[in-house]
Amino acid sequence: MSAATQGVNISRRRKSCWAGTPEVYFAKAIDNSRLVKVEDPRRKKEMKHFAVALCCLFLLVMTYALQHFKAIEYGYKIEALKSQRDGLVDLNRALQLEDASLKDPSRIDGLARQFGMEPPQAGQVIRMDTASTDASAPVMASVTPVSMIAVR
Repeated sequence: MSAATQGVNISRRRKSCWAGTPEVYFAKAIDNSRLVKVEDPRRKKEMKHFAVALCCLFLLVMTYALQHFKAIEYGYKIEALKSQRDGLVDLNRALQLEDASLKDPSRIDGLARQFGMEPPQAGQVIRMDTASTDASAPVMASVTPVSMIAVR
């Protein structure tokens, strides 16, 4: 393309762009204070139905959220109680070991000799615990004879 044809194209574009009169807009104040809005009963009914549906949806979402957060809260409580139970099981084992070591007959015999006690004679020892160490096993009742002394 030559320079002369480019100049013609540019001038054509300018003429087409500026053809006509420029548009001018004037602001006019409009007074709507005397207008009265006519209420549409059909539109009012539709808006009530929409509001009720929206409230129902909101309640469903809040119920779901409440249940979800309660489930998470209960999960944390369960985990805390499990860790507490594990701690108590460990403490129970430690106490059972201490109980077993304190009931050790050789330890008791050593302490008794240290305090100057003598070994028991035959018939002096009465075992209070049963042969069964199971706490849930039934226990037979027994009666010890009682001596009655009458004083006149």
